[in-house]
Amino acid sequence: MLGQLLDVLSWDDALGRVSAWAARRESRYVCISNAHSVVTGSQDPAFGAVLREADMVTSDGAPVAWMMRRLGAPGQQRINGPDLMWRYCALAAARGESIYLYGGTDETLALLQPRLRAAFPGLVIAGAVSPPFRKLTADELARDIEAINASGAGTVWVSLGCPKQELWMAAQRGRVQAVMIGVGAAFDYHAGTIRRAPPWMQRSGLEWLHRLLSEPRRLWRRYLVTNSLFIWGAARQLLRG
Repeated sequence: MLGQLLDVLSWDDALGRVSAWAARRESRYVCISNAHSVVTGSQDPAFGAVLREADMVTSDGAPVAWMMRRLGAPGQQRINGPDLMWRYCALAAARGESIYLYGGTDETLALLQPRLRAAFPGLVIAGAVSPPFRKLTADELARDIEAINASGAGTVWVSLGCPKQELWMAAQRGRVQAVMIGVGAAFDYHAGTIRRAPPWMQRSGLEWLHRLLSEPRRLWRRYLVTNSLFIWGAARQLLRG
């Protein structure tokens, strides 16, 4: 899609792959790719390489899932970050598998952890770190990686925003002994610090509009510019057959 590769997956496929990798403590990373991510990958060679080399790339965003169905993956579902995290926490709690939270603010993490434990009794959160917004020093990064590996967590849920989280995960593959999943604003949604679009908007492919209206000054370029580029690129690809 626009030169980017995405995995054709069901929810069971996605959860099953992550579960198998986590059980073996394999160093993997998963990208959740929406229209913004696809367009960025098509324009930025370094980010495009990160997406192509990911162990799994899911179809986040209704436009991406719709485009995949038109390109020969009938029935392709939207496999987005917040729902993937929520569903996986249920599996992890049932198995006694620990998770790690990396990203967000201290305030968000303080709200998120009790909410996850209340929703999934028995869920083990092995650690939660809010790294500084600036670039980490080599010593700071090494300490974070050491803490993650020592925690025994099978998955690391990374909420640093796109493209920062994808670049961070790709750089740590081989160093972090767990499956890293970049989930964007999922921490804020589940913590309740950002209100998610109502279900009818999610089903109608309008979740992007809800986010734009919620944070217009920060997100106007991402949604108005990159969404337009995605529509233009998708139309050209479909017309070429």
